[in-house]
Amino acid sequence: MLDVAPEFLTLLFLAAVAAGFVDAIAGGGGLITVPVLLAVGVNPISAIATNKIQGSFGTAAATWTFWRKGRIDFAFLKLPLLFTVVGATLGALTVSFVDTTWLLVLLPLLLAGIALYFLFGPKASDEDVHARLSPLAFGVVAGGIGFYDGFFGPGTGSFFALALVTLMGMGLTRATAHTKALNFTSNIVSVAVFAVGGHVLWMVGLMMAVGQVIGGWLGSHAAMRFGPRLIRPLLVLICLGMVVKLMSDPTNPIRGWLETKF
Repeated sequence: MLDVAPEFLTLLFLAAVAAGFVDAIAGGGGLITVPVLLAVGVNPISAIATNKIQGSFGTAAATWTFWRKGRIDFAFLKLPLLFTVVGATLGALTVSFVDTTWLLVLLPLLLAGIALYFLFGPKASDEDVHARLSPLAFGVVAGGIGFYDGFFGPGTGSFFALALVTLMGMGLTRATAHTKALNFTSNIVSVAVFAVGGHVLWMVGLMMAVGQVIGGWLGSHAAMRFGPRLIRPLLVLICLGMVVKLMSDPTNPIRGWLETKF
């Protein structure tokens, strides 16, 4: 058990509230909580594992709030949720055997693309349009994103949101609501894998979970009240923030290549 000073526990709690608020709207709350966990002395693997447990409570709170307000259609989500469970399980099992370095090259490009789509692409509104895929076909897409979440993780909420808007024709608020249910599912699978490995700091994670629930409740209500006016710019900022965070990693191959060229 990590010995964390009371003032650091307060910092972790406040970071979890902020992360829960951001996660409920646009995802990417790990950008807040993981660096804070590392800063107070948690080792990297336990920081990721503990972030998953507290993040699961936040997505659960957001999912519950959206569902209570009638924003989530679980009849539609039956197949996507099933595929997400399978994908996340396979991803979590695969991560131990595969080098993830190539993701540090691909992920910043994908996240930058998502940011550009929401910034300059067709204006995302709250109006649903015609779906391009059947629920079964979308389930395969959700399974792929679930695999990625179990395998690596950053940006999962943004990928789910983009897929629901572009492939299923959902309005942005409704897509955000369904994203929380899918992301909660993939998070739970990751938590189970990390827990088996003994990497979760349960007391710290559960304390942060309280903050996540508060932030998730506030964020989901803000998303429903302000809709695309709030969700769209936050999605762009979170995606760009994750690009900056990933590119700041000294081990990122893209950064190394740029340093040799410039």
